[in-house]
Amino acid sequence: MGLFDRSEKVRETYDVGDAQEGTIENVDQLQRRLGNRQIQLIAIGGSIGTALFVSIGTGLARGGPGSLFLAYLFYSCMLGLVNNCIAEMTVLMPVSGGFIRMAGKWVDDAFGFMAGWNFFIYEALLIPFEISALNLVLSYWRDDIPVWAVCLACIVLYAALNMLAVKAYGEAELSGGKVFLIVMLFSFTFITMVGGNPQHDAYGFRYWNKPGAFAEHITTGPLGKFEGFLAALWSASFTVVGPEYISMVAAEAKRPRIYIKNAFKTVYWRFGLFFIMGALCVGIVIPYNDPTLVGILSGTSSGGGTAAASPYVIAMSNLGISVFPHIVNALMVTSIFSAGNTYTYCATRSLYGLAIEGRAPKILRKCTRQGVPIYCFAIVMIFPFLSFLEVSSGASVVLNWLVNLVTAGGVINYIVMTITYLFFYRAVKAQGIDRRSLPYTGWFQPYGAWISLVFMFTVVCCYGYSSYLPWSVANFFTYYTMLLLAPILYGGWKLIKRTKLVSPLEADLVWERPIIDAYEESFTSPPVGFWTELGQLVGLRKQKGGNDHRAASVSRS
Repeated sequence: MGLFDRSEKVRETYDVGDAQEGTIENVDQLQRRLGNRQIQLIAIGGSIGTALFVSIGTGLARGGPGSLFLAYLFYSCMLGLVNNCIAEMTVLMPVSGGFIRMAGKWVDDAFGFMAGWNFFIYEALLIPFEISALNLVLSYWRDDIPVWAVCLACIVLYAALNMLAVKAYGEAELSGGKVFLIVMLFSFTFITMVGGNPQHDAYGFRYWNKPGAFAEHITTGPLGKFEGFLAALWSASFTVVGPEYISMVAAEAKRPRIYIKNAFKTVYWRFGLFFIMGALCVGIVIPYNDPTLVGILSGTSSGGGTAAASPYVIAMSNLGISVFPHIVNALMVTSIFSAGNTYTYCATRSLYGLAIEGRAPKILRKCTRQGVPIYCFAIVMIFPFLSFLEVSSGASVVLNWLVNLVTAGGVINYIVMTITYLFFYRAVKAQGIDRRSLPYTGWFQPYGAWISLVFMFTVVCCYGYSSYLPWSVANFFTYYTMLLLAPILYGGWKLIKRTKLVSPLEADLVWERPIIDAYEESFTSPPVGFWTELGQLVGLRKQKGGNDHRAASVSRS
């Protein structure tokens, strides 16, 4: 019996044959309310965060512009292979919990337990990271803003936005500001490098020649330059993200077979336009040995202007540009806030996915009438309070802590995706299913999955090598805590539950497909494109504004 035959047989159990358009959504309590435009904005919101504007300066200072560009180019290509894997699985099975539930369903229940808790911890720790970064950027204007007040305001706003219905959450995404900021910074780079600056200095690629394209890090000579490249690569591994967020919103997306597929396809463009171009621009506008940048990283610089820590803002100050840095800093605030909002959402949904599969307490399955997992959300909102550590330790110290702690967790997510895909691919072959019949077929498989798996495994094992030079117990655990936790989670759950690896013939490739197929087939209207949906939104708001104006006129009359 083939996949489609079994899917049709299981559909009878759900009794969904005569559903009205869009009424069938999920087996669980989550609601499909996110349209094409909202999905794209959330995907951008999760992939573009503080690192692209602020933390990227660390990679530049340690590796130089050449190493930074090559590292981001190489890592983006490798993550593109991971995206190719998760896209094929998610478009077929857009379920609650995304890739973490697929890991438990198609690989091993213990593997899914490890993947789920790793992703939850990773996302939850990113929330205080963004709040800490927000404090750092706000200090550009003045350094007497109470840290506790910023932390508390972010917690309240994140709570308010994520307690709303899913559709309202999607509307609250501020990702459009990020795109505008990136375009502005790229334009700033081009205009100033050809001489359009107050100093009329057409500096071009000067900093690639002096002090040079490749910096030495830790040691000197060729080995030091290679270590500089590795440092830039570790920076890329923290900055370049994206596929996991699309997988996590798939269960709350309208028409996932179309809209989620389109979102995954745009990931490649985002890698090229945002991350690779971003690394190139940063290396153009500022030298890797800039005194302000080096001072910030070493903790010796002080003052409001240096506290922002953004290479772009430093470059503007160096060129004597006075107004533009304030605009950039304001847009950074919205960008950072938006990223934290996305992480709150994803942490909540990952914990909910764990609860559905019995890998977290059943009480966490409780949802509001708007489809918000209320108890999962309550637990997630504990983590932002870690940002109050800044009150005593300082924002830059907390930022470094959290970056080192969560980077390994992010790379482990990609390892999970590639391993899950290899098991999925093996099951599809063993059960005689033609991959060309799937809603989306990834290219260059399974070779792409193997290449990305080997690369990501190497990165996660080696990125904390600096803790050995010299040996530091504190640095070792900061870098490798998540890596050490993963096998403990996997082995502990396997020992308790006596789980086994899923054999190819036993892998459930039907799963929730019947109700997803029925949901997709219930639509009679054509799908709406991103720009069309955006235009409709603008038109509705104009119409509403006109109606409000007329109502006000009648009231005055």
